[in-house]
Amino acid sequence: MGFICGFSVATGAAARLVSGYDSYGNICGQKNAKLESIPNSGMDHTQRKYVFFLDPCNLDLINRKIKSEALCVAACPRQELKTLSDVQKFAEKNGSELCRYNLKPSEYTSSKASLCPKLPVPASAPIPFFHRCAPVNISCYAKFAEALITFVSDNSVLHRLISGVMTSKEIILGLCLLSLVLSMILMVIIRYISRVLVWIVTILVILGSLGGTGVLWWLYAKQRKSPKETVIPEQLQIAEDNLRALLIYAISATVFTVILFLIMLFMRKRVALTIALFHVAGKVFIHLPLLVFQPFWTFFALVLFWVYWIMTLLFLGTAGSAVKNEQGFVEFRVSGPLQYMWWYHVVGLIWISEFILACQQMTVAGAVVTYYFTRDKRNLPFTPILASVNRLIRYHLGTVAKGSFIITLVKIPRMILMYMHSQLKGKENACARCVLKSCICCLWCLEKCLNYLNQNAYTATAINSTNFCTSAKDAFVILVENALRVAAINTVGDFMLFLGKVLIVCCTGLAGIMLLNYQQDYTVWVLPLIIVCLFAFLVAHCFLSIYEMVVDVLFLCFAIDTKYNDGSPGREFYMDKVLMEFVENSRKALKEAGKGGAADARELKPMVREQII
Repeated sequence: MGFICGFSVATGAAARLVSGYDSYGNICGQKNAKLESIPNSGMDHTQRKYVFFLDPCNLDLINRKIKSEALCVAACPRQELKTLSDVQKFAEKNGSELCRYNLKPSEYTSSKASLCPKLPVPASAPIPFFHRCAPVNISCYAKFAEALITFVSDNSVLHRLISGVMTSKEIILGLCLLSLVLSMILMVIIRYISRVLVWIVTILVILGSLGGTGVLWWLYAKQRKSPKETVIPEQLQIAEDNLRALLIYAISATVFTVILFLIMLFMRKRVALTIALFHVAGKVFIHLPLLVFQPFWTFFALVLFWVYWIMTLLFLGTAGSAVKNEQGFVEFRVSGPLQYMWWYHVVGLIWISEFILACQQMTVAGAVVTYYFTRDKRNLPFTPILASVNRLIRYHLGTVAKGSFIITLVKIPRMILMYMHSQLKGKENACARCVLKSCICCLWCLEKCLNYLNQNAYTATAINSTNFCTSAKDAFVILVENALRVAAINTVGDFMLFLGKVLIVCCTGLAGIMLLNYQQDYTVWVLPLIIVCLFAFLVAHCFLSIYEMVVDVLFLCFAIDTKYNDGSPGREFYMDKVLMEFVENSRKALKEAGKGGAADARELKPMVREQII
């Protein structure tokens, strides 16, 4: 990727991107060399620093570019020019000629309309740092906006939506900050009510399934008892089909409820571990407060990389040799094998983005492992997060790069299949459509499984300092051997965190409705509320995902701790008192069941054979 960036800059693309160039290959703001067989090339544009489009509203939606002749001008027209006489006066007054180079300002009024800008010339201003004259009024881009926002059918609705965002920008900013505060408060609350909250969620799920099943059976009984004499013959078959469908729904709901109840009954003791881990996770955030800010650093790193990636992509778009297009204007295209560089650039976008996210997972895992295996919490390092970052940079960058590359290998084929599906939409037969969707779904499931395994592999690396393959194997073994507990943590815990995200979105959305109530036109609520709710969900997801990550790391640490320690002198537990209570209660329950200590030894399996020192 460094070679791609260097090539795009070295071939002069940076100057063409920043300064801009006209339709004849001349870079604005400098002297230019003559291009072979290209008229009007090699001009001195030292005094002409801005790119001006004769028809800026003529957009090519397919190729995403302006289909208009471009000229280098001395100044952008700050006011609307309605006639060619106004264009002539502007050129004489400001020295900025807006018609083709071979025309003098005195010839503007008598020349062909195609040689001058399309009237009326909209008021425009230069884009900062990029020297392009862009219309101040975005109304001419309504066609392009409507192509992107398909639910907008007329320009008036689009303008009302945009005006709603502009007039409510202070409210939107305030609501975004509110979602941030609510996310941080929820993380604190979960610690103190985790014991009650998990059981409330469990009971609500059971009651909801029982209620839904009861309603279906009630509807079936009501439909069955209804007199058939009142039904006209034409609707008799429909009524019988409805009765049969209700019976199928009711039976399916009953089976689901019974299975769910049995699972909850069988996993009720393992739910207690989820409660204990959530409680300890709350303490982790108290001792490691910088964990709360981890999403900010990750987001900042991603933004920096995305800016670099976009800038390099723009450089690539203007790199190469000058060639004539079908209109006779100059475009710069890369020929030969180098024209496929942007494919590797796209791969780099996916890989490095995944690499940055994996660095966050490794950093969090290292800090939590340090916290867990420090008996006296007063002896924790001053900054466990920075110590974890130091270990990551010195020892584990290869592990993170390998894990993120595996995710990239799965994600790229899925994206290619999704692109093929979108391009063939409506053209492929039912069989091909089914195969494509099945492959996309399978790759998506594989990606999610690998993501989860990678996260646990990073935790195993933080605990044992082993390489990626060894850590992934050890993590997979312990996850399989403790599958029921993993299922309890991921089902109950993830569902509770999902409800927390929904709660934050609902609270933020409700506050938005109350604050936007002064605007009687309900259409202007849509875009501000969508922006606020999406931001609220994103913020809640970032914070609660860190919480979920901490819980997963604590579980693996707990598995190691219970394997190599039993609480006896010299083999004291590292775990928190809440987890000790869980272990003691499990032992008592096993003794009462007559299984003794042997069953307890089988409760959690070793992650590695070597003893932890």
